Amino acid sequence: MSFVESCTGGILSSAITSVSGSSKVFTLGLVAYSNHSKTKMLKIPKNIIRKYGSVSEQVCLTMVKNLSKISKTNISVSITGIAGPSGGTKIKPIGLVYVGIKKGNKIEVKKYLFKNKGRSYIQKAAVNKSLGLILSFLK
Repeated sequence: MSFVESCTGGILSSAITSVSGSSKVFTLGLVAYSNHSKTKMLKIPKNIIRKYGSVSEQVCLTMVKNLSKISKTNISVSITGIAGPSGGTKIKPIGLVYVGIKKGNKIEVKKYLFKNKGRSYIQKAAVNKSLGLILSFLK
């Protein structure tokens, strides 16, 4: 497995690596927090970020596709969102998170809107949903 995280800042990678034996299934965890890192590390075209914003289905999809190419892992996961306490708008409120997952040719991007109960709550909720998606893809 490989992960690229934005709003969760490595919490998903930390959750996996806290389990003994995780090195058998987990190979790469990246934090692409800024737009610059998304364009440089993940080769996300600037025009996609400009058109849709870094918190969007399109960017999340491109993140997971490009991570899969880089990591060559069976399962790749991407997370982008707005954890707050600032940065939200009416269209993209605090708590908006996209999670992308790719296994083989199967790709899915899920949109979540978590309650604005603080940054830590949103990050943990995003990680929990990501773990659930991973489990569902393993079945």
